[in-house]
Amino acid sequence: MPTIRKPIITVLGHVDHGKTSFLDAIRGTTVVEKEAGRITQHIGATEVPIEAVTKIAGPLLEKYKFNLTIPGLLFIDTPGHEAFSNLRRRGGSIADLAVLVIDIMQACQPQTSESIEILKAFKVPFVIVANKVDLIQGWEKHPGMSFTESIKLQEDYVQTDLDEKIYCLVGEMFHKGFVCERFDRISDFTKQVAIIPLSAKDAEGLPEVLLFLAGLSQKFLESQLRIEVSGQGKGTVLEVKEEKGLGKTIDVILYDGSLKVGDEIIVGAVNGFVKTKIRALLQPKPLDEIRSPEQKFDSVREVSAAVGIKIAAPNLEGVLAGSPLIVYQKPEDEEEVLKEVVGLNIESEALGPVVRTDALGSLEALTMLLDKAGIKPRFASVGEVSRRDIIEAVGVAKEDKFKGVVFAFNTKLNDGAVEELKKNPVKVFSANVIYRLIEDYEKWVSDENAAEKKSVLEKIVFPARIIVVRNCIFRNANPAIVGVKVLGGKLRPGAKLFNGEKLLGEVIAIQDKGSNLQELKQGQEAAISITDAVCGRNLFEEDELLTVLSVNDYAEILKIKDAFTQAELDLAEEIRNKLRKQSK
Repeated sequence: MPTIRKPIITVLGHVDHGKTSFLDAIRGTTVVEKEAGRITQHIGATEVPIEAVTKIAGPLLEKYKFNLTIPGLLFIDTPGHEAFSNLRRRGGSIADLAVLVIDIMQACQPQTSESIEILKAFKVPFVIVANKVDLIQGWEKHPGMSFTESIKLQEDYVQTDLDEKIYCLVGEMFHKGFVCERFDRISDFTKQVAIIPLSAKDAEGLPEVLLFLAGLSQKFLESQLRIEVSGQGKGTVLEVKEEKGLGKTIDVILYDGSLKVGDEIIVGAVNGFVKTKIRALLQPKPLDEIRSPEQKFDSVREVSAAVGIKIAAPNLEGVLAGSPLIVYQKPEDEEEVLKEVVGLNIESEALGPVVRTDALGSLEALTMLLDKAGIKPRFASVGEVSRRDIIEAVGVAKEDKFKGVVFAFNTKLNDGAVEELKKNPVKVFSANVIYRLIEDYEKWVSDENAAEKKSVLEKIVFPARIIVVRNCIFRNANPAIVGVKVLGGKLRPGAKLFNGEKLLGEVIAIQDKGSNLQELKQGQEAAISITDAVCGRNLFEEDELLTVLSVNDYAEILKIKDAFTQAELDLAEEIRNKLRKQSK
């Protein structure tokens, strides 16, 4: 018989914006209560029954006209988009709704933007929790109170400050493609993203957060929350864990159907999939009932979606986090799981990096973000970095050093890779935060480009136009020493000079008031010494001279155009044209 399950909700946001504090606020609300409707812990998730939501929301239910019939909310306990990426299923995410936590004092930060990109890619609707309103100057704290009531008790200047911060956030989100508004000012929830102010520290504003998550889920997601309770169990592996007395176990979020002890299941693994039978289904005991670490679970015979559950079963070695789990009913189930696991691997001839991650979800998220950055992996898979990976990256680096790199997310290099790296060094980026991995790579590319640019600029001849100043011939020859002024570009020692037709000689040194200079810029004057020049024969007062640019100098200048002004580029082109005519 069809029924409505709890929506699965995940929490994302930038580091230190309050994701964990938000979840702690939810867990702390009624977790100590012993009556029906208390918040309960699942494996990897926290269940908030609808009774708890209605109790916390109180009079807000009538004010915002929500008639809640869903059974409750299931929050994924581990915040962040690495955990979110493991909530995957073919074509999207098992998360029905997301909470994007943003520090109202800092607005959007790098990881906020990355979270938004991932939510867009997986097509997961979200609400914004504007956290830390208690840090607004003059804010009067009212722990546990609804925002609707609390805002009425704030001074006018505090309300104005909050509005300014919210509209700053509205502007930032608009540039990211979303129309947002404070929740109580929204006219159409299908077209606008709700921003709910909150102090997670004091649970102030939490009633609105829970109410709107439940109300919006029910109003707009009811069709996807409708499941067949006795139907085929389908879930996603959140984590693979070794448990004392149980061996290898998997923590699973069940999003459809049911699981029971004895069911034969298929789970994605390193080599495709494993087929095994459920030996035990485990849920965490309430904290006050745990007598020892070995007795922290309760056994259950059967569970229905949506639920977080630990599964003990034989042969779970090699199972991957982010893998699909299906109760086996027909041979096509094996093909479905295999297709989903293998389909994420990349093996191509692209000139690109090698990507290794710890789980299918992180592999999908990282390759997606790299693709958005215009980086196409040559090879991508789950597992440790191997010797073959290093060899692949070295081969690519010979053609393009910026693409011949290795990305290792939450995984390590095996012994073969470490040894190969000693013989053939290649850049390896390791991190356990996806945005840090990409950030480190982009910084390295920027630093390397800057270093290469600096090296090129130190070696090449700059385009320069100079004029010999009147009454400033200090020595006629061997070498000629004259005063000059730079009319355009830059002059350095070692540059050869010509007068537009004939070569004069090379600048040996630049001096001003007895000090040697390494560079003379536009508008500056100094004395220079020139080999082979003879004043009165091929060098005269008010002569305009140009530096000689070789074909290589000009090519290098064009490669790093952004290091030059447009006037300098025009001068370089003029010099090359004159030299071409001279050589004909």
